[in-house]
Amino acid sequence: MSKDSIFSRKSRHLDGNFEESHRNPRLGVAQNSRFSSVNGENRPLQGLCDGNSNLGMSKNSIFSRKSRHLGGMFEGSFKNHHLGFSQSSIFLRVKGDFQVYTSMGCGSLGGLRSYGSAAEAIASTSEEDIDEIQELIEEMNKENEALKSSLQPKQPKTIGGMGIGKYNILRRKQIKVETEAWEEAAKEYQELLMDMCEQKLAPNLPYMKSLFLGWFEPLRDAIAADQKLCDEGKNRGAYAPFFNQLPAEMMAVITMHKLMGLLMMGGGTGSARVVQAASHIGEAIEHEARIYRFLEKTKKNNALSGSLEETPGDIMEERERLRKKVKMLMKKQRLLQVRKILRQQDDEKPWGQDNLVKVGCRLIQILIETAYIQPPNDQLDDCPPDIRPAFVHTLKTVDTVKGSRRYGVIQCDPLVRKGLDKTARHMVIPYMPMLVPPQNWTGYEKGAYLFLPSYIMRTHGAKQQREAVKRVPKKQLEPVFQALDTLGNTKWRMNKRVLGILDRIWASGGRLADLVDREDVPLPEEPDTEDEAEIKKWKWKIKAAKKENSERHSQRCDIELKLAVARKMKDEEGFYYPHNLDFRGRAYPMHPYLNHLGSDLCRGILEFSEGRPLGKSGFRWLKIHLANVYGGGVDKLSYEGRAAFSENHVEDIFDSADRPLEGKRWWLGAEDPFQCLATCINIAEALRSPSPETTISHMPIHQDGSCNGLQHYAALGRDKLGAAAVNLVAGDKPADVYSGIAARVLDIMKRDADKDPATDPNVMRARLLINQVDRKLVKQTVMTSVYGVTYIGARDQIKRRLKERGAIDDDNELFAAACYAAKITLTALGEMFEAARSIMSWLGDCAKIIAMENHPVRWTTPLGLPVVQPYRKLGRHLIKTSLQILTLQRETDKVMVKRQRTAFPPNFVHSLDGSHMMMTAIACKEAGLSFAGVHDSYWTHACDVDQMNRILREKFVELYDAPILENLLESFQQSFPDLQFPPLPERGYFDLREVLESPYFFN
Repeated sequence: MSKDSIFSRKSRHLDGNFEESHRNPRLGVAQNSRFSSVNGENRPLQGLCDGNSNLGMSKNSIFSRKSRHLGGMFEGSFKNHHLGFSQSSIFLRVKGDFQVYTSMGCGSLGGLRSYGSAAEAIASTSEEDIDEIQELIEEMNKENEALKSSLQPKQPKTIGGMGIGKYNILRRKQIKVETEAWEEAAKEYQELLMDMCEQKLAPNLPYMKSLFLGWFEPLRDAIAADQKLCDEGKNRGAYAPFFNQLPAEMMAVITMHKLMGLLMMGGGTGSARVVQAASHIGEAIEHEARIYRFLEKTKKNNALSGSLEETPGDIMEERERLRKKVKMLMKKQRLLQVRKILRQQDDEKPWGQDNLVKVGCRLIQILIETAYIQPPNDQLDDCPPDIRPAFVHTLKTVDTVKGSRRYGVIQCDPLVRKGLDKTARHMVIPYMPMLVPPQNWTGYEKGAYLFLPSYIMRTHGAKQQREAVKRVPKKQLEPVFQALDTLGNTKWRMNKRVLGILDRIWASGGRLADLVDREDVPLPEEPDTEDEAEIKKWKWKIKAAKKENSERHSQRCDIELKLAVARKMKDEEGFYYPHNLDFRGRAYPMHPYLNHLGSDLCRGILEFSEGRPLGKSGFRWLKIHLANVYGGGVDKLSYEGRAAFSENHVEDIFDSADRPLEGKRWWLGAEDPFQCLATCINIAEALRSPSPETTISHMPIHQDGSCNGLQHYAALGRDKLGAAAVNLVAGDKPADVYSGIAARVLDIMKRDADKDPATDPNVMRARLLINQVDRKLVKQTVMTSVYGVTYIGARDQIKRRLKERGAIDDDNELFAAACYAAKITLTALGEMFEAARSIMSWLGDCAKIIAMENHPVRWTTPLGLPVVQPYRKLGRHLIKTSLQILTLQRETDKVMVKRQRTAFPPNFVHSLDGSHMMMTAIACKEAGLSFAGVHDSYWTHACDVDQMNRILREKFVELYDAPILENLLESFQQSFPDLQFPPLPERGYFDLREVLESPYFFN
């Protein structure tokens, strides 16, 4: 930047005037002041303060609601948000019109210029700048007219609870995060390379960071060489037309980070399938190329490039006009209009799956050819260097029902795999939580992130589902848009105290609070014997140890990814999670790693950014919440019993809050230890306050449904028995459906145990299992029963529970016992939830009838969202890539009948629980509550739990007051008038209004 620019601390005389400018370090906004030299004395003419207008401009600028007359002159200053510098101009008012008197830095980063007249100023301005100035003058005149009609200034606007100036600063930061993540990483590697050469920093870098650094330069140069061949037409590879749309350094960074991310999440095996890796890398390259093209088009020098001069006149003028418009919109941060232009003007068609995979394969191949691992630190100096490829491409064979199949995998060297645990902190994660509220959803791909591709539904390539959502009138989807916007506008922040404890535990090796051990299990030594039985046992132990180490590795990678995000966000005042839907209408945060949908670790370190006083009700709910997250049966007590539990453990609460790792560690005994610790800290703070009810709490308190799938079935079938089992009716304490099913299973087994073992082989199994039956044995099967669990699935679930307990040593007997227990559990479920079973059967039968005609099952959720089940037979499509001939799977027109039948009942219920959650979200927003939702778990501040409880019950009754099954049958009959559907199942006489009075419906 010029030393005489308006950003320097030096002053420059301009015809008796001089200007000085300094930067406000707190807001990062330039402040300019103009002085006039009168009789040797400098007097201020006008001060330009930090911006607070809607466009992020100075409040005294010509664009603000206030203007200051200076002898017939106006001065304006505005911030160019795309280029990041201020532009200031003095305009002379002549016969009511404004003309440029002085133009400073107009469209450039140069120094100041002074003009003697408006004509001279305009004559010295480029044709492009004249057009821009005329547009600015028009806006200025409009603003001036508006000022005349209003004597009172308007109150400053706020967005997401923050002032407009602060919002604009964060918005610029968000744009940078979304559009420059890969570019910034590439710059960092280039700077590190220079530093390393000058200062020999490599030995001080973390192992994986040094690997990335070592791979970056050769990979970048090899990609650049390939791009040059593509430009010269010497590379005729199928990927060539798509290979030079990003700078080589950005492609190198994307390739490294995407492949390492897949290796981290690959179950600890240190390998990734070629098809998956190539597809992920290709998609990332296409997305970034789209953003890169857009940003390049808006650069000022784009209009002066040779390619533009060679374009025919009409096209050139149109492009020039569009470029000016885009530039102006970027200055004003009107990103919605910019995105619209981007979609309309991007003449690049989608690359298509084949081309994505080909680009990805070529990049993987170049990485394999250029990436090597560094010699181990303990390698002796007199040994030859142990330098070998970091990655290899191999073929893996797997056995399937139809025979063996071979597919390609990318495997990393064991040294690389060993370093993967700590890789997350160096990973680029484009879809981070947002620093500003997400864009409101207005269409299929219109909403959420500012620039990153955002789609309202995760269709996973299901074309019919995608087209169905796109065809729906916008008005029909407004409730869905409103609900997603509500979820996305909830502001979160990091709980720094809990995060600090988590960091300490992790740094000391893990192992506490359900964190995985950071060390591997040592492999058992081979026995010095020829006894085959002993050798066989040793091999089994080796296999078990390797499996355990593989699982630990995967868990360590997952924790590192979560911590990487937490560390990046911990100093932010707040952040937001944009949400979208799966094809059934369930809402999910778009950021995948650290969100409230996740584990206890995630939930323990997240809290609402806004704090609210507890109040008497909130303090009670905080104590109940502590019992809920402590678990161990305490969460099944009445509310009074749960509050009493917390009151009886006040000493443990204080000890946990004050000395979490040095004290008695009571909180570590909780089922959800990090959430328990966070609650202890909040309660201790309240108890130490002179008035606990006035304590500000940021804790999210959640209310969970009682086996929510069965609650929806009970409401659909108006089933009194089922309703009582899942807390749709009032009771003195919460009913536990899992204990109820376990009691029924135990009764059946006791009857079987009394029979003659000579005539019934199940007698011995019943006697063996009687002491094993409890709620934990049957819980998973009961939970998944409403989602279509089969007999085989139930058998495998129960077998795992029995194996965990070590109750039966013999594998054959274990299998037989699991078969018997699964059969009895499903029988007990059928007896207790007869209405649910009949509805599930009816839904399945309807789906089968439709699928037999080769049609997918379609329905519309109560909020107007169209749903198309995506289950079709997959065809194989072979493409030749640089690595191998790959098999891609594509949907065919053939519907999978069995899959449609079994999937429809659970998918339909999921669409209903998604509708209930979104209805509740909208109502809570209208009531002024903070709200977050995870399927059947609803979150708000402690002081607002009672109000949220009332709302969610009212919305459940409202949902099922509608004739849902009747409407579904009618839609089937209208869509398929030639098909015969079975009559609706009989339903009971349960009064839905009882839900309003049930304290444990959600608890």
